[in-house]
Amino acid sequence: MTQLLWLRTDLRTSDNTALAAAMAAGPTVALYLVTPGQWLAHDDAPCKVDFWLRNLAELSTQLRALNVPLLIREVDDWQAVPEALLKLCRELGVQGVHYNEEYGVNEQRRDRAVAARLDTHDVRVRSYLDQLLFAPGSVLTQSGGYFKVFSQFRKQCLARLSVSLPYCVHLPAAQAPMSIASDPVPSAVAGFPRPTDYLRALWPAGEAFAQRRLATFVEDDLSDYHQRRDFPAEPGTSQLSAYLAAGVISIRQCLHAALGYNQGELDSGSTGATTWVNELLWREFYKHILEGYPRVSMHRAFRSETDALPWRRAPYELEAWQQGRTGFPIIDAAMRQLQETGWMHNRLRMVVAMFLSKNLLIDWREGERWFMRHLVDGDLAANNGGWQWSASTGTDSVPYFRLFNPISQSQRFDPDGQFLRRWLPELQHLSKRDVHNPSAHRSLFGVTEYPAPIVDLSATRARALDAFRNLPEAAS
Repeated sequence: MTQLLWLRTDLRTSDNTALAAAMAAGPTVALYLVTPGQWLAHDDAPCKVDFWLRNLAELSTQLRALNVPLLIREVDDWQAVPEALLKLCRELGVQGVHYNEEYGVNEQRRDRAVAARLDTHDVRVRSYLDQLLFAPGSVLTQSGGYFKVFSQFRKQCLARLSVSLPYCVHLPAAQAPMSIASDPVPSAVAGFPRPTDYLRALWPAGEAFAQRRLATFVEDDLSDYHQRRDFPAEPGTSQLSAYLAAGVISIRQCLHAALGYNQGELDSGSTGATTWVNELLWREFYKHILEGYPRVSMHRAFRSETDALPWRRAPYELEAWQQGRTGFPIIDAAMRQLQETGWMHNRLRMVVAMFLSKNLLIDWREGERWFMRHLVDGDLAANNGGWQWSASTGTDSVPYFRLFNPISQSQRFDPDGQFLRRWLPELQHLSKRDVHNPSAHRSLFGVTEYPAPIVDLSATRARALDAFRNLPEAAS
C-alpha cells in the first residue's frame, strides 16, 4: 500500500496535513517536481526558487529522520505533471497520492488533470486543507457568495475561530525504512541565477529556523507590532512571509503562537497580537478571492469597469520606477531594497504601488509582474491582492481618490531618514528635514548625483483622479 506525498508549497514536516495522512495510510515516499518552464511563466523570482531549493534540502534531512525517501523529478511545466506522476506511481506501485491544496486557476487545472489521469489507473488521489484556516467556499455571505469586503470576511472568521480553532497536526512517528534512496536536491535550476550571498543570508532555510523566527517575533516584537509595523527602518514585522509562502511554517502555527501570547484572545487583549492576527486573515482573504473570483489569477482586474482606465505606456518612467531612479527617495529606497534583499516592507509596497498606478498611471500589472520577478515571498494571492488594492481595481480596494504622497509618507514613517540613507547613500549628507525631498535643495553639494523627480505629484494626482472619475461606475 505504498503512498506518494506530492510536495508543493508545504516544505515542512511539522503540522503538514498531507504528510501525516499519507504516513497513516501506508509506507510513504515524497516527491518534489522541478518545473522551470512553469516557474518562468509565473514570473517566479530567482531568489524565490533558490529559497525553495534550500528549504527542500533542509526538508530532505527532516524526512530522512522519518525514513521517508525524497524523490526529485524535473518536467518543464504543469502540462507534463499527470504523466510524470503516473509513471512514478507505476514504478513504485503507488496506490494513493496525497497533496495539500493550492489555489489559483492554473494550480486547480493541474490538480484536476492529475486526479483524472491517475483515476484511470486506480490510483486514489487525496487533497487536504493545509494552506488556509478555512476551506474556500466555507466562509460566505448570507446570500451564499464570496465576501468582497475584508472587514465582513474577518468578522465571520473571528466568530468561527472563537468557537473552534483548527489544530496543528502532530509530527508522525518514523516509519519502517524503505529500500528507496532519496535523490540529491539540486542547488540550482537553469534559467534562475543564484542570488547574492548577502540576499541568501537574509533568508536562512529550514523549518527549525522559521520556528525560531516566529518565537522571537512573538516574544520580542508582538506586543508593539501595531506601533512599529509601519516604520521601515525598524525591525517591527515578523519577516515570516517567505516562510509562509513556501509552506516552511504553517498558518495554524502562526495563529496558535499569537493566541498563546494573547491568552487565547482573538479580538481583544494585546493590540499587537490582534493586529497581527488581522494580517494573517488578510492573507486568508486574498486566497479565498483567488478561488471565488478566478479572473484575478488570469491578469484581470477584480473591478471589471477599471479595464477602461487609460493606462499609459511610458517605458522610461516604468524603468525609472523599477531601478529606483524616480527622484522620490522613499520610492527609490524601497525599490532598491527589493532588488537587493528580495523583500520590501509592506507599508512601502503600498506606497510604490500607488505611485506607479496613480502618479504614473501605468498598468498595475506591470508592477505586479516586477514584484513577482524579485520577491522571495512572492505569492499570487497576496501580491495580486495588494496591487489591486493599491491601484483601486480590486476587491475592498482603497478609494480611487486616495493617493499616498511619497514625500509625506516618507516624513511620517521614516522621520529621521534612517531608511532612506541606508538605501540611498548619495543622500547621506542631507539633514533629516531635507532628505525626504532633495529636489528642493538641488544646489547643495552632492545632491546632483540624485535624479530630479520624474513627475509633478500634484499634476499627476489630478490626472489619476480624472481617469477614475470618468469610469462608468465612478461617474454614476
